[in-house]
Amino acid sequence: MIESISPLAAIAASGALRTSWDFLQQGGIFMVPLGITSIIGMTAILYKFLSLSRKRVIPDPLTQQVENFQELAAAGKIDPVLKEFAQGNSTLARLSAVAVRHRGKPQRDIILAVEASAREETSRLHAGIGVLDIVITVAPLLGLLGTASGLVTIFQGLSAAADHLAIARGIAEALNTTIFGLAIAVPCVVAHGFFTRRIEVLTARLESLLADLAHACQKAAVKG
Repeated sequence: MIESISPLAAIAASGALRTSWDFLQQGGIFMVPLGITSIIGMTAILYKFLSLSRKRVIPDPLTQQVENFQELAAAGKIDPVLKEFAQGNSTLARLSAVAVRHRGKPQRDIILAVEASAREETSRLHAGIGVLDIVITVAPLLGLLGTASGLVTIFQGLSAAADHLAIARGIAEALNTTIFGLAIAVPCVVAHGFFTRRIEVLTARLESLLADLAHACQKAAVKG
């Protein structure tokens, strides 16, 4: 049964590749920048999925340690937590390290120091969002350029002796570039909205955790 399915799957895959290649060829020269734009967009989406994972921003084990920071300090079990802060493997760890370095100071001073570092961390969280903005804008415009180019080809074919092949080629170029441009932009728009919302949620959670940590660091000096 498996041996009979494999040739069919290979034929189907070959047919799909041939259809995709024909689609790209019919789109004309503007398919090249559109293809590059699609690669850039997909790379940016993959990068944001990885960079905004909870492990890189707010890992659950470290979140529990920050929430119980005052109790751990009172029990003298704070050294492993401080070492994890110093390693800086996540956004929460790096900002917590700033708060701990200012332990014993007034809470306002600790919060100001954390806020200064948080601006840099916020820039890291937003890295790649600008690329998606560019792709969302550029992809449909390239599609429209391809459409305009296809229309020129169509009008050139509308002569006294109509060149039906040129007209068909122009129609294919006009439609394919428009479809490809929109197909690139739509998932990037969805991803942009998703990532923007996720950054807002993660930032709000960071603010809550760091406010509690600043209060704990102000309340009593911690041996580090």
